[in-house]
Amino acid sequence: MILTLLGFGEVSAVQLINSQTPLDEARAILAGSFDLKFTKAVERVTARIYDRIKDRIPEIEWPVYAPLILQINRVKKEKDALILAHPFQSPQIYWGVADMTGDTLQLALAAQQARQSIVVQAGVRFMAETTKLLAPRKKVLLPDGRAGDALAASITPEDVIALRGQYPGVPVIAYISSSAATKAVSDICCTAANAVEIVNSLPGDRVIMLPDQHLARNTARRTSKKIIAWAGTDEVHGGFAAADIAQMRQSHPDTKIITHPEAHPDVIAAADFSGDLAAMVDYLRSSKPARAVLLTECSMSDNTAIELPEIEFMRGGSISSNMKRITLENILWSLHTMSEEVTISPELAKPARAAVQRMLDASKVRV
Repeated sequence: MILTLLGFGEVSAVQLINSQTPLDEARAILAGSFDLKFTKAVERVTARIYDRIKDRIPEIEWPVYAPLILQINRVKKEKDALILAHPFQSPQIYWGVADMTGDTLQLALAAQQARQSIVVQAGVRFMAETTKLLAPRKKVLLPDGRAGDALAASITPEDVIALRGQYPGVPVIAYISSSAATKAVSDICCTAANAVEIVNSLPGDRVIMLPDQHLARNTARRTSKKIIAWAGTDEVHGGFAAADIAQMRQSHPDTKIITHPEAHPDVIAAADFSGDLAAMVDYLRSSKPARAVLLTECSMSDNTAIELPEIEFMRGGSISSNMKRITLENILWSLHTMSEEVTISPELAKPARAAVQRMLDASKVRV
């Protein structure tokens, strides 16, 4: 949002489609470049997509989404682009335009292997940076450069260097949900799926794990090593409390409650299952509960409900405002203008990529 001074102390807020371009300006250009009317032909071509997600998308919204979906799917082929979507993306993105879906590392590895020369990351900045690290020759676009992450922003490279000075010789593990700059001053990375394995692979009896304090504490319960944690908290999973689960148990005692290792240890202890995003879905697929609640981002619950329609999903998630910065509209704008490109300086990219690669070399856990 740009603030424009009007005089006499008045300030006008100009909405942006991304971090750079006024929304009205971008919409005018898109309207002049693409047919975004909802016609019978558009309805027919997108009917299969809508039929799959109609229980999660209000019917009144589909005439807006359908033309954008049609144009995005056309333009991405013309421009040799691959669209990657995280499960926290809205269903119209996740099911409507994504070529690959998955968590941060899964998407980066998919981009690395893909034939396309351009990657559009429907996610947040650290995800786009991770993709750029593993696919350095591809052009990586983030539709809205303002899509950051509070957890990644909770620590700086200077903080990591200070920790190294305080604990000389202790290995530093950077969570995959950290910036490229933080990865660059760390020894190795980890994911929620392989955190225990990475901790145990390192020499010595102590490690530094950052920036998520809850992931560190939950990992510490599963290893004999001492873990020195940073005080960061995930904006989605870190906000749940054991009292929330107690209330759910009282009102819906037959509901399976699933959470993530980024949640507080008390939440983990009270839930029926805790695991990384893929493990959550695997658990539901294998256990087949009649009713479940995912203590995660609301759109992941929606996307999982679409994938597993036989399970009744209770509402219990939270919303990631950063993830919701990515829209169909700015994905189309990104493809049309080739913006906003994610770049990483060579002096950061080399050590950050090495930290990710050390994790891949050390881990046998599937991604």
